[in-house]
Amino acid sequence: MVPFAALVSLVGTATAAGAAQCGNSAGGFEAWKQEFASEARARGVGPTAISALMSTHYATATIAADRGQHSFRLSLDQFLAKRGGAAIVSRGRSLKQSHSAMFASIEQRYGVPPGPLIAIWGMETAFGSQRGNQNTLSAVATLAYDCRRSAFFTDQLYAALTLVDRGILTASTRGSMHGEIGQTQFMPKNILNYGVGGNLDVTANALASTANFLKAHGWRAGAGYQPGEANFAAIQAWNAASVYQRAIAHIASQID
Repeated sequence: MVPFAALVSLVGTATAAGAAQCGNSAGGFEAWKQEFASEARARGVGPTAISALMSTHYATATIAADRGQHSFRLSLDQFLAKRGGAAIVSRGRSLKQSHSAMFASIEQRYGVPPGPLIAIWGMETAFGSQRGNQNTLSAVATLAYDCRRSAFFTDQLYAALTLVDRGILTASTRGSMHGEIGQTQFMPKNILNYGVGGNLDVTANALASTANFLKAHGWRAGAGYQPGEANFAAIQAWNAASVYQRAIAHIASQID
């Protein structure tokens, strides 16, 4: 197994969209693509990835989703009810038993117990059943163009283009609204940094990659992961929304 991290040296840190002018509507997207493609070629992005970039479209649904993340303002109880926390716990306990050998192997290698991994898996994709149907490259390119978080998504776009050049993503890869893919919803740059094993639509690869992410963000084997405990910081690194972080910790504790 070759970790995707071996590819990370190919992706530099992008500045805030370089010379390509960001925008807040579809009107300037095609011109932006031309400018961005020129910058990408100068950075060594190959023809396959450039072709994929030029085939992208302005993802209106992605912009709407990016503007409407209201659930992160809910209380923990409201958020758990909205996201089906009790169902995740119930299904998660069953999966912990049926996949016990896989979880034992992951914990031995990365020090992360089943609970947090299962909580993330359930929260992100309902255990793989809801991985999204948006064109990944279009979603990331649209957010790199959009002025709201252009710098962050410019980095993600360069990572995605590297993955296309390497044959890991294609122009037709589909995932969630912000460009997340796989069983636990990795962004392109996280695939490069923390992906292990191969295809992240495969459960074992996705969960091992998630454990690798948590370990890389300071996870200590055997330490607690509730708010105020040593490993909660690694959960915080997974998602910036505090209610999401607390939900993961809460669900994980009931599974473990």
